[in-house]
Amino acid sequence: QVQLVESGGGLVQAGGSLRLSCAASGLTFSRNAMAWFRQAPGKEREFVAGIGSGDITSYAYSLKGRFTISRDNAKNTVYLQMNSLKAEDTAVYYCAADLQGVVVRARHVYDYWGQGTQVTVSS
Repeated sequence: QVQLVESGGGLVQAGGSLRLSCAASGLTFSRNAMAWFRQAPGKEREFVAGIGSGDITSYAYSLKGRFTISRDNAKNTVYLQMNSLKAEDTAVYYCAADLQGVVVRARHVYDYWGQGTQVTVSS
């Protein structure tokens, strides 16, 4: 049974930083593409960042430079370092796994999802 468990969300002031973690189990983690999506109230879930099996990364164009995705295959964990946070980054952040190793931005491609972690940025 595949499980993705996010952690690290919370309340932070604008300009601050957070690091999200997603611990995966039940899959061959190193072979999978992992991604972070987010969903703000009243908006569609959107791609934030992804990392492939070969550690090739992809970012939403508007977020590159502030957010960094990384993975630790020994810990079956993917991270999202978020810096210079803005109020518009407030959302529920979801971890997702794609059994293929290449990152894509389309959410329907992803096979497994975590339950999400809330990030709230106060202005």
